[in-house]
Amino acid sequence: MNFLLDVNALVAWGWTDHQHHLRMDHWMSSLLTSEADLVFTNPIGELGFVRVSVLRNPKVTDVRTAGSKLAELLKFVGPKHRFLPDDLSSCREFPDWCTHAKHTTDSHLLALAQKHKLQLATLDTGIPGAFVIPEF
Repeated sequence: MNFLLDVNALVAWGWTDHQHHLRMDHWMSSLLTSEADLVFTNPIGELGFVRVSVLRNPKVTDVRTAGSKLAELLKFVGPKHRFLPDDLSSCREFPDWCTHAKHTTDSHLLALAQKHKLQLATLDTGIPGAFVIPEF
């Protein structure tokens, strides 16, 4: 199975002081040892990682630091990582569960993942049809 990482998955994986870091680290390690699984990121996920890291992580004081951390993560994944360009319009119909502005990015990422036959990997249990990264 191939996975598109959402913002919360990237943030949890990237920062050791995140409450779900060990969960993400364990899951990512299991993916890296599998034969077929690939991990995808896209512009929204990557920019979201940088934005959230600068706003919420006291260790990160600027976008370059957050961008460098993201580059380290993706280098760790190596050939198992693919970049997925965003080829969906953001001006489209939203699914019934997308009733608030805070759901728009999740809705878009889910549609993008489905279009490319990927699973949206998240820690958020409120995204219908997404793959919720398991506890270990």
